[in-house]
Amino acid sequence: MTITASDTNAIGIEKIPEAFLLQLPKTDLHVHLDGSIRIPTLIDLAREYHVDLPSFTEGGLRETVFKDRYANLGEYLRGFAYTTAVLQSEVALERCAYELAQDNQAEGVRYLEVRFAPQLHVHRHMNAVMVLRAVNRGLKRARDEFNARPAVVTGAEPAFEYGIIVCAMRMFREGFSEYFTNLVDAHRYAPAKEVFRHASLEVARAAVIARDEYDLPVVGFDLAGEEAGYPAVDHADAFGFAQKNFLKKTVHAGEAYGPESIFQAITDLHADRIGHGTYLLEPDAISDPEIKDRERYVRKLGEYIADRRITLEVCLTSNLQTNPQMQTLSEHTFRKMRAARLSTTICTDNRTVSNTTVTRELQLASEHLGLSRHDLKSIIIYGFKRSFFPGSYQVKRVYVRQIIDYYESIERKFFGDNV
Repeated sequence: MTITASDTNAIGIEKIPEAFLLQLPKTDLHVHLDGSIRIPTLIDLAREYHVDLPSFTEGGLRETVFKDRYANLGEYLRGFAYTTAVLQSEVALERCAYELAQDNQAEGVRYLEVRFAPQLHVHRHMNAVMVLRAVNRGLKRARDEFNARPAVVTGAEPAFEYGIIVCAMRMFREGFSEYFTNLVDAHRYAPAKEVFRHASLEVARAAVIARDEYDLPVVGFDLAGEEAGYPAVDHADAFGFAQKNFLKKTVHAGEAYGPESIFQAITDLHADRIGHGTYLLEPDAISDPEIKDRERYVRKLGEYIADRRITLEVCLTSNLQTNPQMQTLSEHTFRKMRAARLSTTICTDNRTVSNTTVTRELQLASEHLGLSRHDLKSIIIYGFKRSFFPGSYQVKRVYVRQIIDYYESIERKFFGDNV
């Protein structure tokens, strides 16, 4: 296959064939389990567990819950009330984790980091470690089946691997889950931020126990949920505990709040990666009145993050859906990130809630944001390099080398010497 002048998009960058994108080995380092349930499975589980959905058809749910656009991040997150409601058993958690891994394998994703908040699924019959073990069973079953394929066994194709990221919640209230309802009731007279601090520290401890005592591939710790009004510093104890126990850290920041949220993530929480980071380079998004020179602030912050290769987990469709001021994808700050030579990786965030795939996100970046084949390779390979891979550093290096070799074989297949 040869690229010609007709194979360019509206902004003058060569088109990247979808078939090529599908075959490439890819990562998804930012995908939520409870935002990525197959809709037929959601309907099936809702019927089994007597969960009342607004509709029991896929079309109806796309119209009422999983929309193309949302008014804000808060509205986007409301759909999770339905998905978490059906994930209250080990069987349901295992099934949905298995199906998520299969969906990723089907589009060429070879390394997956699944994140979720165990406390949203904890109740009197299931603790946080049981939740993590159930999800791991589903992911492991999908991995073992995939890696038993002859092409993987013979080394012709790289294996599928995965890790689990445990999420703490920036905020919660009664009704989020039985666990959170009981916690709020037990600390009714305590300041809210003290209750949030307690819950985050408890789930950080559960993550380390799951990794160290049950040998689960818990590779990272995250902070998720609404940013505005719920500062990262309230969760510093949990992230300090994760740091002392060699648990890697990523933080949702700069998704619906300004650059100062990202600054808190990398200073107070020791973040190794940033989830979204959409407003990192946007001085107008700063709301802290103490920051006088906004241009200088974002320049220094961007340089700091670039120098330390703190990777940004970019989720294009999700950002477009939750930011009403962003009218088209061409307005996304991803282009600025690349121009600043920041380390970025393209992720889905929520495959079902955003109705997307890794392949689609990469295609959107190519069509609307000028992602070239050179940039594509850099972003995909860096996704593997900056992953929280569960194996040793030496094993990870070998795996990444296999990925690079396989990637280049796909390039030659599609483009010959024009690589």
